[in-house]
Amino acid sequence: MKVLVSGGSSGLGAATVREVLDAGGTPLVLDRKPPEAGGVDYALADLADTGATENAVRELAERAGGLDAVFTAAGIDTPGRLDSVPTEDWERVVRVNLLGTAAVVRAALPYLERSRGKVVTCSSTLGLRSVSDATAYCASKAGVVAFTRALAAETAGRIGVTLLVPGGMHTAFFDERDDRYKPPADAKLNDPANVAKAVLHALRQPAGCEIRELVVCHSEEGSWP
Repeated sequence: MKVLVSGGSSGLGAATVREVLDAGGTPLVLDRKPPEAGGVDYALADLADTGATENAVRELAERAGGLDAVFTAAGIDTPGRLDSVPTEDWERVVRVNLLGTAAVVRAALPYLERSRGKVVTCSSTLGLRSVSDATAYCASKAGVVAFTRALAAETAGRIGVTLLVPGGMHTAFFDERDDRYKPPADAKLNDPANVAKAVLHALRQPAGCEIRELVVCHSEEGSWP
């Protein structure tokens, strides 16, 4: 199975790359930096640049001889009040999380239709439950929910589509935040390896059988429900 993973160089994306390798598949990474795993083909692109993103997806797909699946794991956040986050930073969150997701899927679609492949998009529990100081993140991840549901309707019978809604995870996602926006030391967060296994489970479904939506979080996750 040839699986393209956006954001595959860290966090959930990197965990999914490891799961694909362990399953005997071929991961292809799209990110701003090379992947952690050695021997993995990759292309460098900033998902805020949709043109560069689409070109990188096609480049990887052509080198691999096609695609069987795509997982759009890339995501960023710049927390803060709407009137305090610089406009460029606020809009970059939306460009990467929502427009970047659409760009990856758009470019991959012809390859996935040929293989009758699958797409797993990555929203967040905060795409379903909104909180203060996260207007860009919540808006972008809610957009991924609507985009994925519309995509599933549009491509029914041609490709498989799954919406992943993960809760907070032990990754570097929170590292560069101000302390007030970091999870407390006793926060109940999931291991990204557990979420990656759920992604592989969705991708392994036979043609015509789909897991449409999948919430994966720690049993005591504070952002769900």
